[in-house]
Amino acid sequence: MSLASVNTQMNSEVLPEHLKMYYKRLFPYKQFYQWLSYDDEKLFQHREFCFTYDGDVFQRYLTFDDQEHMAKEMTAKVPSKIDIGPVMNVRPNKLGLAQNLRFRQRELIFDIDMTDYDEIRTCCSGAAICHKCWKFMSVACDILGAALREDFGFENILWVFSGRRGIHCWISDHNARELTGEVRSAVVQYLNLVGRNETSGRYDIECDYMHPRVQRTLATINAVFEEICLQDQDLFNNADNIQKFILSRIHNETIRNELKLKLLGLPNNSKIVWQTFEGYMNAVKGKNPRLKYLVDDLKIFLTYPRLDINVTNTMNHLLKAPFCVHPKTGKVCVPFTPGMTANFDPASVPTIMDLCKEIDAYDAKKAEDAEKFDVEVGNIQTYKKTSLHKAVHIFEEFIRKCGKRAEKRKDTMDF
Repeated sequence: MSLASVNTQMNSEVLPEHLKMYYKRLFPYKQFYQWLSYDDEKLFQHREFCFTYDGDVFQRYLTFDDQEHMAKEMTAKVPSKIDIGPVMNVRPNKLGLAQNLRFRQRELIFDIDMTDYDEIRTCCSGAAICHKCWKFMSVACDILGAALREDFGFENILWVFSGRRGIHCWISDHNARELTGEVRSAVVQYLNLVGRNETSGRYDIECDYMHPRVQRTLATINAVFEEICLQDQDLFNNADNIQKFILSRIHNETIRNELKLKLLGLPNNSKIVWQTFEGYMNAVKGKNPRLKYLVDDLKIFLTYPRLDINVTNTMNHLLKAPFCVHPKTGKVCVPFTPGMTANFDPASVPTIMDLCKEIDAYDAKKAEDAEKFDVEVGNIQTYKKTSLHKAVHIFEEFIRKCGKRAEKRKDTMDF
C-alpha cells in the first residue's frame, strides 16, 4: 500500500455499507465498555456520546445502558463518526430535567494534528502525511509521554491514530479523570512550550537556568533533530527559511546582520547552514546573555509537540473515539504502542474496505481447508480474522493495566 493511500477519499456511497458490517462484526464493544465503565456501570451510563451522520448532522447527549445497548444503537444508526464526551452527574439524555448539571469525570486528553506543522514540514501539507513528517508524531509521543509520566505520575496512557493526519492521547488515571477545568488548563500550559513569549522569540525564562523538563525535552530532540529537520525536511536550503526561522529571532541588529552575511553566502545545504549558525552562536552568546539559549529555543520550536490546547482545557470537549472510522479516509482510529511510533506506518492502517476483504479471504480459506481435510472449522472472534487484531490487543493490554492499577484503590462514585 502506498503512502498516498493515507489521503484517499472514501467513496461516500461505499462507506455506509461497510460501516454496517464493521459495527456488526468488528467493533470491540466488550473492550470499549470495559474501558469506559472503569468497573462501575454508572460511569458508562452517565457518559455522553455523540453520533455524526452524513452531511455533518450530529446527535449529542446520547447515552447507553451497556455494551449490548451501544452495539444495538450503532448498528441501527450507522454513524459516520463517534465522539466521546464527559461523565455527568445525570445521564446526558436527561439534561432537560437536570438542575445543577456537573461534569464528574473526563479523561485528560490531548490532540496533535499534523496540519499544525505545516509551517515546518516541507514534505507534505494539509491533510497529506508521509513517513518523513510522521516522525514529528513520534517525537511528540516521546516528549509528551515522558512529561505525563515523570512530571505528573500518570500511568494509564492510550495513544490513538486519528485516522488521517494526527494522534490523540487519553490519560485514564483516576486522578487525571477528576481534574477540574482550571487544572487541565494549567497542565496544558505547563506542557505547551511552543507558542510562549512569541514577541521575544523565547521559550525559556531569561536566566542562566534551564528547567529540567526543558533539558529532558532537548535530550530527546537532539537525538533526532539532524535527521528530521536537516535531512528529511531540509529546512535551511533557501534564504526565505533562513530569514524566517533563524534571523528573525535575533534582536541584536549587529549580530543579525553579521550572521546574515555568513549564512546567505553558504551553499543551499541545511546541515552546513545549521553548523555555521550553531558555531557562530556558541562564539557570541557569552557576550550576549539573551542569546544563550537561542539555538535550543529554535530546536524546540521546530520539533516540540504542537498541542491543540482547546481540546485539553475543558472537561466537556468531545474527542473522536478509538476504533471509530475516519469518514474521509475510511481508516480505523487504531491504538498504537508509543515506543513503536517511529515504526508505525499510517499508510498501513486498514480501511474498513480492507477489513471486509480480509474477512472474506479468511472465511474462504477456512472453508477450503474444511472441505479439503474434512474437518470442522471452529469459530473465532471476527476481528481476529483481520489486521485489526493487533490494535485490539494493544487496547486490551491498556485496559488490563488500568484494571490492575485500579485494584489499589477501590474508589466509588456518588451520583
